[in-house]
Amino acid sequence: MAVPALFVMQSFLLLLPDFALIALGVVLRRHAGLEDGFWQGVEKLVYFVLFPALLFNALARAQIDLHTFAPLFAVGLLTMGSGLLLGLLGRPLMGLGAMAFASRLQCAYRFNTYIGIAVAGKFGGAAGVAAMGALCGAMVPFANMAAVGFLAHHGQGRLGRELARNPLIVATLAGMAFSFSGLHLPGPVQPFLQRLADAAVTLGLLAVGAALRGGRSEGGRLGAAYLCAVKLLALPAIAWWLGGLLGLSGTAFATAVLFAALPTASSAYILAMRMGGDGPGVAWLISATTVLAAVTLTAWLALLTGWGA
Repeated sequence: MAVPALFVMQSFLLLLPDFALIALGVVLRRHAGLEDGFWQGVEKLVYFVLFPALLFNALARAQIDLHTFAPLFAVGLLTMGSGLLLGLLGRPLMGLGAMAFASRLQCAYRFNTYIGIAVAGKFGGAAGVAAMGALCGAMVPFANMAAVGFLAHHGQGRLGRELARNPLIVATLAGMAFSFSGLHLPGPVQPFLQRLADAAVTLGLLAVGAALRGGRSEGGRLGAAYLCAVKLLALPAIAWWLGGLLGLSGTAFATAVLFAALPTASSAYILAMRMGGDGPGVAWLISATTVLAAVTLTAWLALLTGWGA
């Protein structure tokens, strides 16, 4: 089905403020004289305080229907698995050593939660934020285990402790448990959490822009283009097919497709550097997928808008 230009323009305008914040983060990082320590502090604040508050607030107030969330989680997991498999199949195109390839393989399936929450809020409001937050929180352990597993051999005990202390996972589980309990947030608590949540989206997107790095793309342009195409084009198409196959509709269907269309998370660079991998190559792919996502996310959102109209 052809997507009318009106849907494309509406989708572009809808996402423009979010990508403008990312661009502002790039400008501030390079020209505002803010040191690396400042941005590290912002990243820690968002990751450990603001974003967990956003996830908990969205999930605690949501009416979670397991009948809907179970197939959504299945689509998310199968889509990430498809990205991993497609990334492995593309190794002959890259001509890289084992460690460099393992570093870049993350970019075929990892996702930027900050952008995901921002986009979901624009598309689905509070219900969209709750669905995207739950999906991202549920997929974080699988993404981390896959990335760590391919980069090095770690004991399960260490990985288990890291996952148990991950603030996004803790906030997701706590929010879902609170929702299932049937309790309600006290009056003063809800606006407090909402203010933290509002700050999370703005500062999170600024941090995404500040984290973008040029890097280099050794190993061939074809291999880099292949990974970008897998992440931004193939995975959303797979999620669209799986969502229809498993009976997703409305906000859940849109969440699955937009989740699959997200650019690679900046945490992939951090992990690659900490584990002695190809940090510069990963940085280039993160930057490329983030910039290209301004176009591809607009296209997928326009398709969803036209399909649901």
